[in-house]
Formats: sequence, C-alpha cells, structure tokens
Amino acid sequence: MRVIARVHSDFSSKFGVPRQSGLVEELESTLVFEPEFRNEDALRGLEGFSHLWLVWVFHQAARGEWSPTVRPPRLGGNARLGVFATRSPFRPNPIALSAVRLAGVERTAGQGTVLRLRGADLVDGTPVLDIKPYLPYADCVPGALGGFAAAPAGETVEVAIPPDLLERVPPDRREALRGVLAQDPRPRYQEDPDRVYGFGFAGLEVRFSVSGGVLAVREILEKP
Repeated sequence: MRVIARVHSDFSSKFGVPRQSGLVEELESTLVFEPEFRNEDALRGLEGFSHLWLVWVFHQAARGEWSPTVRPPRLGGNARLGVFATRSPFRPNPIALSAVRLAGVERTAGQGTVLRLRGADLVDGTPVLDIKPYLPYADCVPGALGGFAAAPAGETVEVAIPPDLLERVPPDRREALRGVLAQDPRPRYQEDPDRVYGFGFAGLEVRFSVSGGVLAVREILEKP
C-alpha cells in the first residue's frame, strides 16, 4: 500500500477527535496529495460528488499484536465485543473508512490541487490510502441494522466556555470546537468531576472538566 495523501486537521492527537465522521459538520480539514499523486487528471469528475469515502490508516494506534475483543467507548468501556463487530482503531490491520463532505476542490500554488473537507474524524497528518466517491444509491441501505450503535450518541453535555476564553479561538473555529466538546471527548468510563482533561485543537490546548452534565472549559492556552 502507498500513501496517496495526508489530511491536515485541527487535531494534534486522537483525544478529542469525534468518534465517527459527520458528527461535527463544522469541522474543516484539507486533504493534500503526496507529490507523486498531484495529478489533476486523477480528480477529473470528482466535483460532481458531494461526499467521499476516505480509506486511511490509524497511524497513532498501530500495535504489534491484536486482540479478538475490544471495549467500545459507546458501551462505556465496560463490555467486550469482537473486534470485527466494532470500529475500534485496534485492529489486525489498522485501516479505517470515513464518509466526509467534499466542500471544494482547490488549486494551490505550492501543494497542487487539494480537497477541502467537512466533518472528518481524522488527526492532523493522517495518511490516506484511497479516495472513492460516495454513491447514495449503493452506499445508503434503507432499513440497515446498526447493532449496538444504531443511532448517533448526539450531543451529550452542555458546553460552558467563558467569553474571554472563547475569544482566544479563531472565529471560524469556534462552532467546530463547541461541537467537538458537546460530544464529550472523555472516555465513557471516566466520571471524575475534578479531573481536568486537555487536547490540542487549532494550535491551542483546550482544558476542561465535566460535572453534572456540564462541560466547563477551564483554560485555552497557546501551544508552544
């Protein structure tokens, strides 16, 4: 397998990234092709599609060994299911599949033609192996069963960000950050109201705690 592109997003690590694509539509990212694949002919006709499938690598979760069972966060991390019945990143082959919105195809001077994406659930620098157009008639199956994750978790907490802290976030990133926080990035099995969590977002370090169903942002710091 050859890496054809890498995604540039606001997430410096996997903590904080939405658990599925499309959950936070406001998230913006850019797909930049590797030099050998910067050929506009390879993208001919792509602008006719609203969504794409990305086949990519869990490069921050690769392990030498695999386990037949995992603990899905959706079940609170307390129940084990078969790895092939989940979307866990800890797999025999650490590959993933995400449906993302194609927001634009842009020709740049230094990086060739890049793809503007929305709703992607990828860490900055994620290697992409392939891109395929999303076909509604084939890829959307009415009446399909969703197992233990039949419906999205949705926004699970109320988000409280002091105005002076929110001003530290670029205006075009504020709604995306709210959407990410409303999903409650914590591991499902952690309920300590005094614990402070943190993750990198848009060049910032966002620190928060959760108590009584309210996620309170404590600090937003410039990353060194």
